[in-house]
Amino acid sequence: MGKRLTILVALAGLLVLLTGAGGAGGAGSTAGASARAVAIRVIVPGQAGAEAGSISSPPYHAAFGSAFAYPSDGSVVSTGSISASVSSDSGAAGTAAATSEVQSLSLFGGEITAGTIKGVAHGSTRGRAARGDFAGATVSSLTVLGVAAAVAPNGRVSVGDWGYLVTLEQGTDTSSGAGGTQGFHGFVTALAVHLTAPHGALPAGSEIQVGYAEANVQSSVAPPPKPIAPGPVAKQPAHAKQKQTPVAPEPTKNSRSSPPLVTQGPTGLAPRLTAGGYVFPVYGPSSFGDSFGAFRGDVAGNWHHGDDIFAALGAPILACADGLVFSVGWNDVGGNRLWLRDSQGNEFYYAHLSAFTPLARNGMHVKAGEMLGFVGNTGDAQGTPPHLHFEVHPAPLLFMGYDGAVNPTGYLEAWKHLQDVRFSNVASWLAKTGIADPAPKPAAILLQVSDISQASGLEPGSLQRAMSAHRRSAEAQVARSLGLLRPRARRP
Repeated sequence: MGKRLTILVALAGLLVLLTGAGGAGGAGSTAGASARAVAIRVIVPGQAGAEAGSISSPPYHAAFGSAFAYPSDGSVVSTGSISASVSSDSGAAGTAAATSEVQSLSLFGGEITAGTIKGVAHGSTRGRAARGDFAGATVSSLTVLGVAAAVAPNGRVSVGDWGYLVTLEQGTDTSSGAGGTQGFHGFVTALAVHLTAPHGALPAGSEIQVGYAEANVQSSVAPPPKPIAPGPVAKQPAHAKQKQTPVAPEPTKNSRSSPPLVTQGPTGLAPRLTAGGYVFPVYGPSSFGDSFGAFRGDVAGNWHHGDDIFAALGAPILACADGLVFSVGWNDVGGNRLWLRDSQGNEFYYAHLSAFTPLARNGMHVKAGEMLGFVGNTGDAQGTPPHLHFEVHPAPLLFMGYDGAVNPTGYLEAWKHLQDVRFSNVASWLAKTGIADPAPKPAAILLQVSDISQASGLEPGSLQRAMSAHRRSAEAQVARSLGLLRPRARRP
């Protein structure tokens, strides 16, 4: 009887985990969410193997690396930069997102190669429904034994007589719980190589997984909504009558005493942006997933108005277009934040910066690729990995105020990504720039490293040259102080 009771208790615990705490009672229940990502993993039967960029959520996590090799000489696996990020939110609604990315993959000395391998998984709930997808998962420039290979979901490609690989290997599972609630579990491995015979010092049964992402969500049963008294309706100005100086529609925190109903902004809209050549707003290795529309219970509007781009602390933040900088400063939600308006009238919101550069001034006209600040986690992002919260507000939707944001994922994926500098050792980079504190205080302005702030992301190597010049200047100053260099004699 005791053993049977133990099994029943375990099953009951699993049922609660799957259906969400609270069941279908009148008080409602809380949605659940979790995410997991692994940039690369080598599985060897009977051996330890290796992996890099393995993280899970909650809480939010991000991981970065300059390269990966297995074994140490890279004869089996060698890569360029790797990154991974995961996020999840639970409450009245649940959202989960996982992204992992590997650059410049080479397996078995070049027998299998790929340019970019990216795994992406999303999950979300709305009411009692749950759903998910793998939009954004991709493998570029895949070659197998010197021949270009096609990439398709669960596509299989033979590799000689020793194995096979699967592209965009994925699986989903949906479940139903009490009160008609739904759950979604899904995973994708962008590239999975299976050995059916010994090869390259690996035994049969070994597996190499690249770009793994997993998302899990469980919907909840919502309590009956409380009636809300109607309030005054603010008159929105027509877009055609905008003032010459843009005014930022700021996000604010909700009052805990009277949380508003969950709202949602424009969905499925992607107006064409035509102001010029757009640039990815973070310089160097980064990771992001489509988290637009995810539930955010403590921010006005209740939903995520943009995407979070995870990167190393202090990674440069770039102007994504030629335009006018405005509303530079501090906001309780965004921390150090600014807005940029391009010549077409589209507006872009940058939040959670660790610090600004001198170019980040109200009324400053900047060029695409110029540095505006540095990645951080100020504002309500404290406690999360450093990232840039980035939003796109197209000109035709500015009349909607802050809720006129559209999903930035497609734009970010299309814009030119500049990463000729690897931030594998942030402490070393910060030392070269002369920044003593690796985590600048909120609202800090970097006034002593103008040579760095004036570098342009559009000029390959410009940041490296700026850092090199700054280092030589510092070394010369030290040498003079030690009497190793004599000041130049003045001409008569």
